Amino acid sequence: MTLEQISGFTNRGMALAIGLVITANLIAGFSEAAAQIAPDSVTPEPLFTWDPNDPRLELGAGWMNAESAIRGLEQVSEIPRPDGFFNPATPDDGRFSNTDLAFEGQYLYQGNYNGFQIYDLEDPNTPMLALSVVCPGGQGDISVYGDLVFMSAQETRGRLDCGIEGVADSISAERMRGVRIFDVSDLSNPMQVAAIQSCRGSHTHTLVIDPDDSENVYVYIQGTSSVRPTEELPGCSGGEPDEDPNTALFRIEVVRVPLNAPENAEIVNMPRIFADAETGNIAGLWAGGDHGAGTQDTRRTHQCHDITVYPEIGLAAGACSGNGILLDISDVVNPRRIDEVLDPNFAYWHSATFNNGGTKVVFTDEWGGGGQARCRASDPPTWGANAIFTIEDGKMTLGGYYKLPVPQTETENCVAHNGSIIPVPGRDLMVQAWYQGGLSIMDFTDPANAFEVAFFDRGPLSAEALFTGGYWSTYWHNGRIYGAEISRGIDVFRLTPTEHLSQAEIDAAELIQIDQFNAQMQPLTVWPAVVPVARAYLDQLVRGNGILNDRVPDVANILDRAERGTATATQLAQVAAQLDQDAIAIRAGTRGGDAERLSTLAEVLRNLGG
Repeated sequence: MTLEQISGFTNRGMALAIGLVITANLIAGFSEAAAQIAPDSVTPEPLFTWDPNDPRLELGAGWMNAESAIRGLEQVSEIPRPDGFFNPATPDDGRFSNTDLAFEGQYLYQGNYNGFQIYDLEDPNTPMLALSVVCPGGQGDISVYGDLVFMSAQETRGRLDCGIEGVADSISAERMRGVRIFDVSDLSNPMQVAAIQSCRGSHTHTLVIDPDDSENVYVYIQGTSSVRPTEELPGCSGGEPDEDPNTALFRIEVVRVPLNAPENAEIVNMPRIFADAETGNIAGLWAGGDHGAGTQDTRRTHQCHDITVYPEIGLAAGACSGNGILLDISDVVNPRRIDEVLDPNFAYWHSATFNNGGTKVVFTDEWGGGGQARCRASDPPTWGANAIFTIEDGKMTLGGYYKLPVPQTETENCVAHNGSIIPVPGRDLMVQAWYQGGLSIMDFTDPANAFEVAFFDRGPLSAEALFTGGYWSTYWHNGRIYGAEISRGIDVFRLTPTEHLSQAEIDAAELIQIDQFNAQMQPLTVWPAVVPVARAYLDQLVRGNGILNDRVPDVANILDRAERGTATATQLAQVAAQLDQDAIAIRAGTRGGDAERLSTLAEVLRNLGG
């Protein structure tokens, strides 16, 4: 379907002007708005070392023709932005920046500061545009559940009717700041069915499923902007807690969405997740400022940027400006903070990702706000990076850091941003966006020694000026990695084997197929007992010297026979028993090796036998 063919978009029956093609008049007057980079008189000393042969160094610049470097990946598709969602005069017009991604069934959903698009993934290597909806209002953070699309709106230009003319008045009944809900069951006639207004708008939001409630879904609203005047939205107050205990600061909003009547969505709770549990002090967490000499100036904790929920384990992790927090969400409507952490290396806690086991969480620091060069040789390797925390008995402990292992230039905005877990059994792998630092795949199985597995990077948009661009997010979904490129479009990759990742591990990851993916709602992955999964564990054991050398041929042989269907349950059990005995010896300290993986591989072998 072309943009010109889309018509009849309605908002509760009222026709909306969706501006399917941005006219020349709309883009007239746009400028490059690029600040020139003044050369330093003295080159700062590097703060870390890197491989001088890394192919990402000194890549040629360009908007659509930059040089690129790739390792451990194959780029299978590059999809440009559609008409109405870019300014051909400049790559840096923030009004048309691509933002986050979500997946439902055969469709990919992409947010944009000017609305959202839906792509058909019938062929995952070549997404085809199925629908574009122009609806300005902010970065357009997006989630999906069935035929419902949820989109954040925070900017004051956002209109209830999705109009492109904006809102001129400082107080207006036409303004929309909150979460929109669209029904896209008919792609030829998408409808906005609800608009939940909130005091600080919605910079991002989190879709939450309650396992005990099949009639509703829930949305956590994270607003990070100024508080609206009470004349525009009654009940809104930006006062300090000692001035107004009903302040809209220091809280989030919880929205209940009835699935059979989403138009009746409403805010049902505004929990004070930052309050001090003992005193009830609303502003109970980090008050803002630095942590001493040589530390970051960390933002005050009165908001969350992202909250990532993991419904299967009843936990959520909030990246909340000045703190990382852990929430108990067993009662979805009443999330309860159970732990919080500080880090003197963090300026702004931005996003969070659990490992599959729920025993670790990766927090990102968006030092510089995403628009600055923060991956230079002179930038500290723990600033603008990932901090990896272990979780035990509801408490988080810092385990280590990870940042791009190669410097970027002065004209490349670069800092840790959005990513997701890659479902390789037995390992904690995360693919992550670094804006103009490209994408990087990190292994954080050992938090103290996280390392890079694969990467893709382009040269800067410009060698002379700093433009905002690069990857907003990169996510694994059903065997592919999809990159939301801010100024270009969508890139699609697949993994390729390297010394850090075997074909068997890739095959095991590609077995995992899910119908729905929302960046801030993590699913639990359970791998089937099949030969590729067993081979993945065997490859890890060999790579890490975790198995006796003379045991490897026996395991490889029984897996070959299992694949041909000639291995009996008894034979599989016999090899599994040998691995179990090896694991017992390792735990007893009589030999070295990886007892946990040996036991897991033994269990897979037994299950292969039925």
